Amino acid sequence: MNRFVSNFTNKLDSKGRVSIPASFRAVLARDGFEGLYVHPALDAQALDAGGNTLLNEIDAFLSTLSPYSDERDQLSTALFGTSEILKVDPEGRVILTDSVKVHAGIGDTVTFVGLGHKFQIWEPGRFRAHLEEARTKVRDLKKALGNRIVEPRMAQNTSPGVREQ
Repeated sequence: MNRFVSNFTNKLDSKGRVSIPASFRAVLARDGFEGLYVHPALDAQALDAGGNTLLNEIDAFLSTLSPYSDERDQLSTALFGTSEILKVDPEGRVILTDSVKVHAGIGDTVTFVGLGHKFQIWEPGRFRAHLEEARTKVRDLKKALGNRIVEPRMAQNTSPGVREQ
């Protein structure tokens, strides 16, 4: 699989290192990125992390903006100017710097959360609150979608699932 999925909670060791989950390391290895690209999430007290796929997505998004626009400069600053490339040791561990830990409120434990093309690193309590909020919003969305009126199919002389010729 080439996607980051699931969530894992790991403790930082006495030297401040934390193990990236093995399934996440496998995705990063297939991606071919040396290290771990990390930046403060734009909309949460968490860290966005990944490799070439994440960087390519950021580049593609920025390329949709005018090269000299304020919006592009601001996004570039937020996504590249505050980012770090962390070295992954042979055991699959990284040391989170003080600046990224402060942004995410990380102490001695982190939760890695797969988001498909990237993953996030959270302080576990903040992640639990974020997950509960996300579940509430998804339940509300499901109810709203379930209450939508679906346009009836055009009257046909065929049963559903039967091909027209």
